[in-house]
Amino acid sequence: MKKKFKMENLDCANCAAKMETAINKIPGVKEATVSFMTQRLVIEADDDRFDEIVKEAAAACRKVDADCQVLI
Repeated sequence: MKKKFKMENLDCANCAAKMETAINKIPGVKEATVSFMTQRLVIEADDDRFDEIVKEAAAACRKVDADCQVLI
């Protein structure tokens, strides 16, 4: 399954890169991209764990930047 999510308060491209790296390490994630320019997160992951993976991805984003939110 592949879905796009809007992000809020993503402050810099370096933070986006760190978030992308962290999300791609989550088990079950096939590919994840974080775009600073469009403030979007795209996740392609296993269907059976997708909701759990999205929650883990949002938590990973908050670890990098506490103000950043993934709008689910």
